[in-house]
Amino acid sequence: MEIFSRNCLYWGENNQNTLKTKHVAVFGLGGVGGFCAESLARAGIGELTIIDFDKVSTSNINRQIIALNSTVGIAKTELFNKRLKDINPEIKINIIDDFYTDNDFGNVNFVADAIDTMRSKINLLETCVNKNIPVISSMGAGNRIDPTKLYICDISEIENKNAPFVSNIIYQLKKRGIEKGITVVASREKPFVREKISETESITTKSGENIEFTKITPASTPFVASCAGIFMASYITKQFLEGF
Repeated sequence: MEIFSRNCLYWGENNQNTLKTKHVAVFGLGGVGGFCAESLARAGIGELTIIDFDKVSTSNINRQIIALNSTVGIAKTELFNKRLKDINPEIKINIIDDFYTDNDFGNVNFVADAIDTMRSKINLLETCVNKNIPVISSMGAGNRIDPTKLYICDISEIENKNAPFVSNIIYQLKKRGIEKGITVVASREKPFVREKISETESITTKSGENIEFTKITPASTPFVASCAGIFMASYITKQFLEGF
């Protein structure tokens, strides 16, 4: 396809055809996951499963690619379904407009974890490890401003394990016997927020399960989440390419 001609100039037509056969699941369509999903579509990934229960809010506009004044109140999965098919009309999109607990998400070649709710994130990562599904996870794009401090490593090699969000995930995974084997995008930048905001939120899933959790609102700039998502998409794509 002509839309991927510049990709082919870099990694070749055979690799482009390979990407068309790949299926990636993107969990969370916020600042990180949204840019990841879009970059994967522009790379030529043939099938995406997109998972998010949320609708666009005004506070999303500073950093999320589908968040505009005209899209406030619309489901993120609906917006991305339309947008990604406008990028590549041949792409297959599977939509899970729901809160992830431990529901099945089909057979995929790779998982991009951009979930910001701790329990769901831990459940997803444990599932991927147990099922031998390759996964890359976003570990700390909030409360930061400098995208040049981002890096990719194994979860066992994270340099700043003292950040509360990261340390809690590492602790909970360790209790489940998982200490390595998960690729992450992390940051060397010390997190900063002027005011700690948290509230209890209740969600009813499509299956009728009632979930209550503490939602912590981080500071979020336009720069780091987007780059973290692009880092994730680049890493995933490179895993599918021959000769790179």
